[in-house]
Amino acid sequence: MRSIFLLLALVVLVGIALVATGLVNIHQLRPATVPTIERANGSIKAVGGQTPKFDVQTGSVGIGRSTANVTVPVPALRINRPADAPPANAAAPAPAK
Repeated sequence: MRSIFLLLALVVLVGIALVATGLVNIHQLRPATVPTIERANGSIKAVGGQTPKFDVQTGSVGIGRSTANVTVPVPALRINRPADAPPANAAAPAPAK
């Protein structure tokens, strides 16, 4: 029972994430209406009502080769060593006896 609630919560969180990131857009086109209930001659009859109508647009991801050449600026990397550090190519000091 606990696993069902966990799975349901996970589905809800994924749905919220999809809507929040803009990957899924939901627009309501027609609202829902409740049917009217009529009683006549000892019988009950439901008349009318409609289901809501939604327009759902989902994002798409395209995979393919780009044909445009793009120059990407790369930042320069500079390493500043502390003044008391030995040079990188210096031999390690001999162990004391």
